[in-house]
Amino acid sequence: MSPTATTVGGYLRDLPADRRVAMARVCSMIRRSARGVRESMRYGLAFYELQGPLFALESTEKRMILFIAEPSVLENYKSLLTGVLEDRSAIEFVDLNRIPLDSLEKIVRDSVAARRERLKTGKAPTQKELLVLWKINEEDAKAPPPVVRIPMKEEVTEEVVVEVVPEEPKEPVEILRAPTFKDPAMTASSRPKVKSHGRRKTGKTYSRQSVQRRFCSPEKNDCRENDR
Repeated sequence: MSPTATTVGGYLRDLPADRRVAMARVCSMIRRSARGVRESMRYGLAFYELQGPLFALESTEKRMILFIAEPSVLENYKSLLTGVLEDRSAIEFVDLNRIPLDSLEKIVRDSVAARRERLKTGKAPTQKELLVLWKINEEDAKAPPPVVRIPMKEEVTEEVVVEVVPEEPKEPVEILRAPTFKDPAMTASSRPKVKSHGRRKTGKTYSRQSVQRRFCSPEKNDCRENDR
């Protein structure tokens, strides 16, 4: 049983497969046979009302019980059915695979007719009277209150304020470079002489008219001078 379900459809969805199929067949038969009934969930039971409770259906782990609000109708069929609970005006079904839907349909139709006849001469029994007849403890059958989730308080974290101190502007650093200048005392004669790799000085003085060249023979590894 799912006492927290608010509709019969939700109640059926929470049942095991075998109990769901059996109970769905009975619920469908009641809606089809008793035109105008109102279906609702109360006290963990599927209630069917016609100007007051007319039927109630309960499914437990090992059985299913159909409560009937018109005891006189059940009296007429108690010899044809097994599992009749006269003290509770109910029918108990232990074997869910063998539910006599034909007999139950007749009971439903006769109950609707008996209710309409009762309304002509008086009034229908109240819900409190039927709970006493069906021996259903109102307090025990009440659905538990909905669970209210209280959000936990958010942890208050201490804020840390970081003060940013601006840096003082630094003075620009002047880079001093050595000055480049020409020494007037340095003349062409005092400039350093660059060695010449083409000619080798021999210590001799040559004139413009006569130029002596040195020829070296790589084979004999000797040199000779020729005047031209």
